[in-house]
Amino acid sequence: MKLYKIKVNGKVYEVELESVSESQARIDVPKPVHSASVTIEGTKVVAPMQGQIVKVAVALGAMVAKGAVLAVLEAMKLENEILAPVTGTVKEILVAKNQTVDAQQLLFVLG
Repeated sequence: MKLYKIKVNGKVYEVELESVSESQARIDVPKPVHSASVTIEGTKVVAPMQGQIVKVAVALGAMVAKGAVLAVLEAMKLENEILAPVTGTVKEILVAKNQTVDAQQLLFVLG
């Protein structure tokens, strides 16, 4: 136990805390998706809001129908389906599972 003095609003308090030992924790961090300044041909699908991709439901080269689920984005504890706006082929997948995305970030390109 270690004794600390803390001053809050001009009043001094003594607080006794247990010693905390250092430990290691392993976390897996998804690989970052690098973007390049390239002209992209096709229909762009962007994130409607900031959140985390919890599922990528399509593969590169897959044919998708309009309204098909491309991915699931979790935002504010709710899961939001990212739907294909057109029928086409998945030309590019620019996200991965567990990746955090920003609003309007490019997720997929359909052709």
